[in-house]
Amino acid sequence: MKIGMIGLGRMGGNMATRLRDGGHTVIGYDRSPESGRDVDSLEALVAALDGESPRVIWVMVPAGAPTAGTVESLAELLSEGDIVIDGGNSKYTDDATSAAVLAKHGVHFVDVGVSGGVWGLKNGYALMAGGDKADFEAVRPLLETLKPEGDAGLVLAGGVGAGHFAKMVHNGIEYGMMQAFGEGFDTLHASDLIDSPAEVIDSWREGSVIKSWLLDLLSDSLKKDPELASYPPVADESGEAKWMIEAALQLGVPTPATVASLYARQVSRGNGADTLRAVTAMRAQFGGHVTKE
Repeated sequence: MKIGMIGLGRMGGNMATRLRDGGHTVIGYDRSPESGRDVDSLEALVAALDGESPRVIWVMVPAGAPTAGTVESLAELLSEGDIVIDGGNSKYTDDATSAAVLAKHGVHFVDVGVSGGVWGLKNGYALMAGGDKADFEAVRPLLETLKPEGDAGLVLAGGVGAGHFAKMVHNGIEYGMMQAFGEGFDTLHASDLIDSPAEVIDSWREGSVIKSWLLDLLSDSLKKDPELASYPPVADESGEAKWMIEAALQLGVPTPATVASLYARQVSRGNGADTLRAVTAMRAQFGGHVTKE
């Protein structure tokens, strides 16, 4: 299957590589000439997909205005029946607008929340899609190549917007889990009873009810730096936990754990520094998000 990929940053570039390794033809475009792009304009990208039915273009650019502008441009270039996939971290409420812009030209839209970070190239990406079932089935070969091996890792969560909504909730859960691990490390580190917090945490990786990939990543970080001194005591937040809290308030769903973890990232430095070092260490491991001091 042939696909156009817009946005060849770390995530987009890795996804393009995984698709190519899976036997698909990827035509890549990025505004930066240094990106390794295959074509130098959106017009050339669309032209390179001529003969495909439907033409499929995956958009991996920053959320907000960059994504909206790209969608508007594609609406003018594509033809009826073509499909645009927004695989970036767009807010779910923006998806209806993107779908409406494209629908005026008969172009279909699928939103896909993507998780996996820098490990996705090797291990596969968890994909949460939103859109029409027929459109989902049309692009399923691409999604099956990107997902991990096995039965899990891919879902059609619902209609347009459902994919990004599911990813938003996924990230809110992630905030709470990381905060809990960070607070656990902080408490172990502060106690005179514990000889090695790193060894304790590593022991939880098997047989424990809290074993997880995040725990593995924290343990790996502690093996390299038992005090996590090389990580700054501050963790950035992407905005998706905030969106989840806003949605939950509208739905009448209490989310105290997510709220607390979001506030913890926004507090000034000082108390809780080891908690935030642990959170930053995990973010650096799975997504390459290294917060600067």
